[in-house]
Amino acid sequence: MACVLEAPLRMSVLSEVTASSRHYVDRLFDLDPQKVLQGVIDMKNAVIGNNKQKANLIVLGAVPRLLYLLQQETSSTELRTECAVVLGSLAMGTENNVKSLLDCHIIPALLQGLLSPDLKFIEACLRCLRTIFISPVTPEDLLYTDATVISHLMALLSRSRYTQEYICQIFSHCCKGPDHQTVLFNHGAVQNIAHLLVSTSYKVRMQALKCFSVLAFENPQVSMTLVNVSVDGELLPQIFVKMLQRDKPIEMQLTSAKCLTSMCRAGAIRTDDPCIVLKTLPCLVRMCSKDRLLEERVEGAETLAYLIETDVELQRMASITDHLIVMLADYFKYPSSVSAITDIKRLDHDLKHAHELRQAAFKLYASLGANDEDIRKKIIETENMMDRIVNGLSESSIKVRLAAVRCLHSLSRSVQQLRTSFQDHAVWKPLMKVLQNAPNEILVVASSTLCNLLLEFSPSKEPILESGAIELLCSLTQSENLALRVNGIWALMNMAFQAEQKIKSDILRGLSTEQLFQLLSDSDVNVLMKTLGLLRNLLSTRPHIDHIMSTHGKQIMQAVTLILEGEHNIEVKEQTLCILANIADGTTAKELIMTNDDILQKIKYYMSHSNAKLQLAAMFCISNLIWNEEEGSQERQDKLRDMGIVDILHKLSQSSDPNLCDK
Repeated sequence: MACVLEAPLRMSVLSEVTASSRHYVDRLFDLDPQKVLQGVIDMKNAVIGNNKQKANLIVLGAVPRLLYLLQQETSSTELRTECAVVLGSLAMGTENNVKSLLDCHIIPALLQGLLSPDLKFIEACLRCLRTIFISPVTPEDLLYTDATVISHLMALLSRSRYTQEYICQIFSHCCKGPDHQTVLFNHGAVQNIAHLLVSTSYKVRMQALKCFSVLAFENPQVSMTLVNVSVDGELLPQIFVKMLQRDKPIEMQLTSAKCLTSMCRAGAIRTDDPCIVLKTLPCLVRMCSKDRLLEERVEGAETLAYLIETDVELQRMASITDHLIVMLADYFKYPSSVSAITDIKRLDHDLKHAHELRQAAFKLYASLGANDEDIRKKIIETENMMDRIVNGLSESSIKVRLAAVRCLHSLSRSVQQLRTSFQDHAVWKPLMKVLQNAPNEILVVASSTLCNLLLEFSPSKEPILESGAIELLCSLTQSENLALRVNGIWALMNMAFQAEQKIKSDILRGLSTEQLFQLLSDSDVNVLMKTLGLLRNLLSTRPHIDHIMSTHGKQIMQAVTLILEGEHNIEVKEQTLCILANIADGTTAKELIMTNDDILQKIKYYMSHSNAKLQLAAMFCISNLIWNEEEGSQERQDKLRDMGIVDILHKLSQSSDPNLCDK
């Protein structure tokens, strides 16, 4: 249990360590228990609010002795309680203090203390545990190493309002991700904490609310359960709505809005439910106003972005509530040199955290503009918006860069904006720069945006091509990250649409036949469909079809055979038959089909398939092969007649499907 100092104390440190600090530690070793107790009480009074004194006592080895006394059965309950209080006070100092306490294995010692029958001692241990667990240097998993700990904490919830406050605070800080949510849920967290929402203590109500906001986040199981839980005859959503009211503290309004948001996103509450439309959404918009604190504005905007992210009606509603779009523009001007902040500490804090406001604004603009063209137009017409996004793409904060790219991606869904604002601000330049060297999460969104900038009507398409995009996109198709592979091939597909022959040849050269086969045998159907889409775009217009098939014909026919023989869904097969129909439209390329009996038999097979889409696609191949005006059409018709194609056509002309019948 002893925590050994690794190196002898340096003289400089020793000179800092005052004689009185040494005296406090020495008294912990007195043989008289009464003097030890008095020593601990004096130490408690000496360290309150004194970080230097805390550091001195840790350096002098007070922690292992305090932990020893705390765990000794022979120590009086009063002494053990005072030890827990001092340790809690030491933990309130710097992060280094917390690290020193963790190194001395304080958590197992305090958890052991929770088994005591004495409530005051339990509360002191919990208060200390709470302080340690809310520190960023403490690994949350330390709470979950022993399965019995969570059950014991649940049982202690009924002991006092202090145990309720501290335990809920520990849970809300240590619940990071679905695994932790599941553990707490399975140990009855919902049932055990629900009644605390109506506690007479504000602190208990608040900590219980925070618990539910982390338990329900992105968790359908918890959210669906919460909807049906009632306390004193009132359902939880109704209790949360009451906590949203304007007369409640901001912290409470925000946290209950987060609970309702999570429940809505999980499908437990409908998006058109009055508690979302008339209560949660307006509350979150209120949090974005100028007179709120920086952290409230950040949390309000981020929660609102999450609430409306996938629902166009909520996006429309938010966009016309309290001039939100204009209000968000203030997020970029804060804090300005003329800020009304008189508190220097506050100003210093806000200057350090101003980037969080920009990140939150970009996120909310991205959600607002996700679907509606008019909203996108309003966002882009907000003062200096495009410049702000362009600046955001090169900010040092990775979170701001990601949010700026997300915002750009959302706005790039607009045909109108791609043709105007995006071109006026040459957005493609900073975007290409972002794509050169960025972590995957940014690359995924940036490459999605690039897909939109490469659509045929986008004026950015030409300059992007000239800046070496083909090589960049071909390299993305080799990524281990699935989303990047999809985006790389998708962007190439857009690039190849109605492109000139040189670009198509460059794409094929950049991809290499080997990589093309790799993509066609990718386990993900999305990658496969986009690769087939790319092939289809490459094989369009006769001269291009003939040129590409003269250089890559053998490999492409091989790939087509591979897919038509494989276990693939209808859409994949249909897309592949459409590629064959394009090849059949070539002048010289069609001979690659006519001389390949295997492929002809496959086309014949799909003409008689049970699926009408595949039958239609196969007939397109036939009609392109037998076109009368083309050279050699008579020989091709004879060969197909000999194969029995005419008989199938007779049968199909009797089909109940009007499309098949006409064809």
